[in-house]
Amino acid sequence: MLQSMTGYGREQLLINGRDITVEIRSVNHRYYEFSSRVPRVYGYLDEKLKSFVKNSVSRGKIEVSVTINNIEGRTAAVSIDRDLALEYLKALREANEALGLEDDVTLSMMTRFSDIFSVQKLAEDEELIWNDVKTAAEKALEKFVEMRRTEGSTLKKDLLEKLKNIENTLGTVEEQAPVTAEKYREKLFKKLKEVLEEKEIDEQRIVTEAALFAEKIAIDEETVRLRSHIAQFRELVESEGPVGRKLDFLVQEFNREINTMGSKAQDVKITKCVVDMKSEVEKIREQIQNIE
Repeated sequence: MLQSMTGYGREQLLINGRDITVEIRSVNHRYYEFSSRVPRVYGYLDEKLKSFVKNSVSRGKIEVSVTINNIEGRTAAVSIDRDLALEYLKALREANEALGLEDDVTLSMMTRFSDIFSVQKLAEDEELIWNDVKTAAEKALEKFVEMRRTEGSTLKKDLLEKLKNIENTLGTVEEQAPVTAEKYREKLFKKLKEVLEEKEIDEQRIVTEAALFAEKIAIDEETVRLRSHIAQFRELVESEGPVGRKLDFLVQEFNREINTMGSKAQDVKITKCVVDMKSEVEKIREQIQNIE
């Protein structure tokens, strides 16, 4: 199924005493580019998330954001350096005595000396935390992929419509090409008749000249190849898996064949058709930049 490279998914879960939120968003990118924002103490989650998302996404600039709030139990232990605290207290009282001030040292005053406290992160089960985050990430990823598929479905419908427009215009080119050669033969005959007046005209010479001209402007090969590319394009948009790069290649081939038709065209009607087809191809090229 065709997928857009633009998507967003979010999930929030309360699990094992933690409030976990995972957000996944993406925009267009030629390759797979991953970045994450996780709490510093959970930095080990980055690589796990990168591998996890890559299983479902092949292209796009992906950003994953994770927040983890512990709502039950302690996550850190706070201790006090008693000896250092006593030294601070002793120094303060000596200053009071030396300056003749009142001894008003309080606990709140002592908290200003942050170096007497130490905070130690309690050991957590990293595998348990990853499993909890993964549970939320799976649900966020489901929503993310669903959004990409929905946008992909819209893109597919529009691409097929533009493809049909190109086919219809190509049909007009195929009908007009033989007419162009015949018009040239008639024009050549008329011109020679005017020049030679009453003299006999070599019909075989005219046939030969017309044949050479027809060969010069022949676009049969280009129209056949373009129809083949269109068929391949249609198969790809109906197939499973990432197809963006393949579609991009085919669009280049579209342009190659149409440009060749334009360079060979000796007919105003065909030239106009070439311009119309190139316009549709450019619209397709812009759209497939957003396809995975």
